[in-house]
Amino acid sequence: MAKDKTIFFCTECGTEFPKWMGQCTACKAWDSVVEAPKAKPVAAGRSAVMRTPSKAVTLKEVDLREEPRIDTGMEELNRVLGGGIVQGSLVLTSGDPGIGKSTLLLQMCRNLSERGVSVLYVSGEESLAQIKLRAVRIGECGDSLKFLSETDVENIAEQVRTLRPGVVIIDSVQTMQKDDSSGAPGGPMQIREITAFFMRMAKDENISVFLVGHVTKEGAVAGPKILEHMVDTVLYFEGEGTTSFRILRAVKNRFGSTNEIGVFDMRADGLSEVANPSEHMLRGRPEDEPGSVVAVTMEGTRPILTEVQALVSRTSFNLPRRTASGTDINRLNLLTAVAERRAGMKLFQCDIYVNIAGGLRVTEPALDLPIVTALWSCVNNRPLPPGTVVFGEIGLTGELRAVTQPLARVREALKLGYRTCIMSKADCDSIGGNAPKGIRLIGIRSVRELGECLSK
Repeated sequence: MAKDKTIFFCTECGTEFPKWMGQCTACKAWDSVVEAPKAKPVAAGRSAVMRTPSKAVTLKEVDLREEPRIDTGMEELNRVLGGGIVQGSLVLTSGDPGIGKSTLLLQMCRNLSERGVSVLYVSGEESLAQIKLRAVRIGECGDSLKFLSETDVENIAEQVRTLRPGVVIIDSVQTMQKDDSSGAPGGPMQIREITAFFMRMAKDENISVFLVGHVTKEGAVAGPKILEHMVDTVLYFEGEGTTSFRILRAVKNRFGSTNEIGVFDMRADGLSEVANPSEHMLRGRPEDEPGSVVAVTMEGTRPILTEVQALVSRTSFNLPRRTASGTDINRLNLLTAVAERRAGMKLFQCDIYVNIAGGLRVTEPALDLPIVTALWSCVNNRPLPPGTVVFGEIGLTGELRAVTQPLARVREALKLGYRTCIMSKADCDSIGGNAPKGIRLIGIRSVRELGECLSK
């Protein structure tokens, strides 16, 4: 009988090697190559998923009828998922530790149980008593919601076959283990095989499975990033630990748009949906202060008003500092050069600090003009006229370019009481006669005209 071959693998990227190596040749990590544990034989009768043979069909035989989705009871979550939970889908929910992933899914499970949907919540990190303490804080759950504290995927599969739930929550995938799988528990090889196991379960049993994934210090899903390519939907839960503002963002969705976001507010009794994010983001904004500008950004199909703050001060060092919070620092450096070269601002001997208030991270090009406007306001010590919003993209020659959905941005600003909107001339012309009454539109062609426009 042939002796089992020893396999080594990298704990960082999962690359396999026939022998031990001090450095992984794939990811260049040192001391990350370890020996893979021997796979354990599968006990008789422990086939976890009953698979049925597939049959090849023609396109004419494919039914394009849209399958009904399961309402989560949370409009913000439904928006991100594309209208609700798709039966037989595998969804990965990830985020920083303590951001609220388990709380969000537990609230979803409570809502589903109230609608009579059978749900199985599996926790590999918390005991049943710990889960109950969190559930009591959120609210009373229905009898169709079952809890299981287990890490063996074979035992979980047996419970799934017995209970036949419509939705299964796995919290978290890094704590699960499979006896007949190679690799250490929690390692890349185990996680990939376990994810493939739950994918087959979701498709064969027509069960919606939610996986909770931890995030590394670099912001990637631990275990490794290939996990994102195996699932149907990837949701990221974002937010600053010092604020209650939370954003659920879809970075991959086979059943809907990847541009939608859900906005929540973390409270003592759980997560509360924020129906009007613009009002929430502008709460506490200072009035008539230089360097403060209201920008209109787009998150998917939703316009959101955010405050852009800028501070410009003379530097005490040979190399001025450039700091950006909530936006791309490289974009700030580019806009600083454009503002100095094309708009005549003297910024080469100044420290520049830019902040997007409220903990929101914005990277869309429409934030260019609000940043330059905030710099102009701070340099000239002149606040913007009350009730003014700004949006627009800036090119390297200082020209203002059109952005997406300008009319939706204008309507959102008017709804919140703003009466003046500064944008590119191209956006102003595209709106034309469709502009809503009660708001003044100002179109400029370049940053050279910005100072003249604000000085009037």
